Amino acid sequence: MKDTFKREIDYLRISVTDRCNLRCLYCMPDGIQDKKDHDEIMRDEEIINVVEESVKIGITKIRITGGEPLLRKGIYNLISKINKVKGIKEITITTNAILLVGNVKKLKEAGVSRVNFSLDTLDSEKFKFISNTSLTLDYVALIEELKEYDMQPIKVNAVLLKGFNDSEIPGFIELANKYDISIRLIELMTIGHLNFDYDKYYISKDDILKKYPELKFVKKDNVSEYYQVDGNKGYIGFINPISHKFCSDCNRIRLTADGHLKPCLHNNDEIMIKEISGEQLLKKLREAVKSKPVSHKLDESKDNRSDRSMNKIGG
Repeated sequence: MKDTFKREIDYLRISVTDRCNLRCLYCMPDGIQDKKDHDEIMRDEEIINVVEESVKIGITKIRITGGEPLLRKGIYNLISKINKVKGIKEITITTNAILLVGNVKKLKEAGVSRVNFSLDTLDSEKFKFISNTSLTLDYVALIEELKEYDMQPIKVNAVLLKGFNDSEIPGFIELANKYDISIRLIELMTIGHLNFDYDKYYISKDDILKKYPELKFVKKDNVSEYYQVDGNKGYIGFINPISHKFCSDCNRIRLTADGHLKPCLHNNDEIMIKEISGEQLLKKLREAVKSKPVSHKLDESKDNRSDRSMNKIGG
């Protein structure tokens, strides 16, 4: 189904929980505020119902998100049910991967074909600082496990933070080359209302490219620009939704864990669909597609942000 600006909307991102086992400084440093009760979160059968109806408007791709999606009880069974919906061609997942090591085979058997995982730093002490936890991630073991089960291409997401991880670009380049993976540097966004010094930590793609001129442009897709060092394998990608926004290529709508459709990540407009089914649900899905704005307005002002934090929207 096309929206009013002729974009083909075929991609539904489903947040299955607002809970997370990390407390990242730029996302939810004070933990989860206004925690949702169990009965406020979409049940498995409600999510499956949304997927079944969404196929009727042309949705073929599903991405499972959170919070941290692997925290949801019965997540592998839920993914298996989604995988059985006729018309769904691909299921992917975005995760912080803390609970994924050792479970890649299980995830693949459930129906997931690709994994994006978060890794803001290669330094274990920095990881503890940025995540506000003592948890660790053996990212090398995870990459090897993903390759063992052919869960590729592997995409690693790192939120770019000035003075924190911008000096780690050589390490990211080396990791990408060694394992032939894509490491995507995500521009810091103002999401929700956090006591986080955005101006202190924001750094642009252009600043990185000036510092590391060996990175040469290779290709782009609808959200990322990919760069590579001559002779290397793997890519360093840039996702810049503010400074180089890609709204004209946006092909997605989002379902929050508490049952709201969001036509745009950076917009407060939402459509409640929890406990709605059948023709009424189909109508709401069509409404979500038709109400997608031409673009977000965060590039005009940081005040044009969604009031929800990222864990409550779906990363």
